[in-house]
Amino acid sequence: MAALLYASRLPTSNYEIVLVASNREDAKGLTLARAEGIATFAQSHRGMERDAHDAAMEQAAQAAGADYIALAGYMRILGTAFVERWSERMLNIHPSLLPRYKGLDTHGRAIAAGDMHGGVSVHLVTADLDGGEVLAQMPVAIEEGDTPETLEARVRFAEHQVYPFALSRHIDRHRTS
Repeated sequence: MAALLYASRLPTSNYEIVLVASNREDAKGLTLARAEGIATFAQSHRGMERDAHDAAMEQAAQAAGADYIALAGYMRILGTAFVERWSERMLNIHPSLLPRYKGLDTHGRAIAAGDMHGGVSVHLVTADLDGGEVLAQMPVAIEEGDTPETLEARVRFAEHQVYPFALSRHIDRHRTS
């Protein structure tokens, strides 16, 4: 989220962050967004039906005037209706070279498989978990002796580079189609 926010302030950026929302009221991104003067919205999903939570998040996004949703660290599966309403306008970042290693423990699985590279993918969100069109990827070498934690640190750095690029390029492509 921080990488997207700061990249949005570059003179060449084609997007503006209008809202940072989370299903966790203690999310670090909310604190940063408030400090940077960005509107925030937090709504815990605990005790809520999925559709009701999705509706609250969607209402906040629409009220803020969002045209796109860029998920970053959002670890809750969104309902099919929500995903369909934001079709082609909702992106996610995933710490693997999709289609490999959908879901969790991506770094450990890549290391255990003996892969030469882990990496990061930015993809469109669909009802299929981590299954939408891949918009950009960046491989990250797996070094001898890597642990999931050491690989994760390098992949996170790559995430900060590729997500703003992929979002910007997608917006340009989407606006001209």
